[in-house]
Amino acid sequence: MRGSLHAVAFDVAGQHGVIVAEGGAVLADGSAAELAAVMHRAEQAAGEPPRWVWWDAATAAGPIARAGGFLHRCWDLAEAHRLLVGGFDAAQDRVWAVAHGLDPDGAPARRSDDLFDVIDDDSVVIRPDGYLNPVCLQPHWQRANLSEYAALALTVARKQLALLATRERGAGTGASESGAALLCVELTAHGLPIDRPTMELLITEHAGPRPADEAQARQIRADRDRGVLDLLPGRSSIDLRNPVQVRDLLRSLGVQVEDTRAWNLEPYRDTHPVVGALLDWRKDERIATTYGWQWLDGHVGDDGRLRGPWTACDGGAGRMTAGAGLHSLPTPLRPGVAAADGYVLVRADLGQVEPRVLAVVSGDPAFARATAADDLYATVARQLNLERPAAKLAVLAAMYGQTSGPAAEALRRMDRTYPRAMAYLRAAAQRGEAGESVTTYGGRTVPVTNGGDQAHRRAVGRFTRNAVVQGAAAELFKAWALTARNALRPLDAEVVLCLHDELLVHAPAQHAEAAAAAVQESLEAAARRWSGAAPVRFVADLRVIRRWSEAKD
Repeated sequence: MRGSLHAVAFDVAGQHGVIVAEGGAVLADGSAAELAAVMHRAEQAAGEPPRWVWWDAATAAGPIARAGGFLHRCWDLAEAHRLLVGGFDAAQDRVWAVAHGLDPDGAPARRSDDLFDVIDDDSVVIRPDGYLNPVCLQPHWQRANLSEYAALALTVARKQLALLATRERGAGTGASESGAALLCVELTAHGLPIDRPTMELLITEHAGPRPADEAQARQIRADRDRGVLDLLPGRSSIDLRNPVQVRDLLRSLGVQVEDTRAWNLEPYRDTHPVVGALLDWRKDERIATTYGWQWLDGHVGDDGRLRGPWTACDGGAGRMTAGAGLHSLPTPLRPGVAAADGYVLVRADLGQVEPRVLAVVSGDPAFARATAADDLYATVARQLNLERPAAKLAVLAAMYGQTSGPAAEALRRMDRTYPRAMAYLRAAAQRGEAGESVTTYGGRTVPVTNGGDQAHRRAVGRFTRNAVVQGAAAELFKAWALTARNALRPLDAEVVLCLHDELLVHAPAQHAEAAAAAVQESLEAAARRWSGAAPVRFVADLRVIRRWSEAKD
């Protein structure tokens, strides 16, 4: 890990912080703006720039980002901990315990500020048994001892680096995951650009006009229901929000379904007018209840930016997550996501990423050769002597654990043609079925529950079979996003959305071509580093657009 480690810590309000170097020297003590200036000078100085260490990005990098600071390299203790043990819990006492080889469940109980709490000795930071004194978790102690709090972070960072060094690619993934947490802080602060007038028109179209009071809200809701109920004379008492009533209604119309989920109803859209009307109603109802006027007022600021919380790890295989609808915005509302005046959106979507990742992590040379084509599935179809839909089904079935049914014969062909890829997936499934955790290509522990009946164990095996691919894909994606983040900085462009395998960049119009080129070059550089220059090709659909909805033909 290049560069010296400098710890950054802030009080709970984010108003006052310190920077501490290894050895305990305090390099800065002041406001977020003052620390940001010191950090900028340190990164611009000759020689190897430092790597900034913090307990978690939200509390340390957040104040710096809000002060306008831009950092390049960091180490996030919470994200490194999640890599080491899996899951999402990264409380500081657990982070300390794991880094020091202690049982995290044996950590002393935290103070609850109850009247009968035993008062901890504030002068003892590390207990004789090696655990962190619970008092160090209290905001008042951290505020009064910021320098010592930062120095503790440096101790943990060195321990984590040593632990991750025992895992191939572990330290590099720790740096990448730390950077992803920093990017999440920026995504939370900057927000996604929204064309508010257009978004208001779209909400009105699907959810109805903004109600003046509760009575009007009920009337709008009744009007929305009428589009379905008018097709059901004599059955106006049906509650469209009751799945059991809707299922029984559909069965009475000859539509035999076990449940009323949209994907089960879609094949019946044209069999009866009610089915199509119900599916359309559901889309409008979802917008009205989840992405309606309250959502707009609560999450889109006066500056026209949609903001919500971002996390670098979902607690499972390691995918990024976001709130406020940023990861689940309905397609009908996407025209409302638009570049500001004088800007464009650069949208890049990875193509067939999980099978390409499988080619890297399994080291299967035949499967790697298939990635040379823009359409991997077409190449696989030729190699397996199958039609393209059957070949695609086989690849997805292999990664998601569907080993019987229509894909069975195609999977047998995959076994013969891509033995190393299939063996890699089977090994991950077998570990899960045995109740053993799996480790991703980048070194993330993905824990599983032990025990259960045979059906449960098989379900766990299907999860771990996919987790080793999905987790590695998340690692590649974050490496790409971070590489693009740094490359876009000189162009005054910024990443504004990370959606599974898709990047959305907000860039000045005069730099549109340069920003698009930077995103493409970042993919190539990140994939080369992440894969160790494996002979696997990654592709992205790259477009310069004005509105997010223009990304799809």
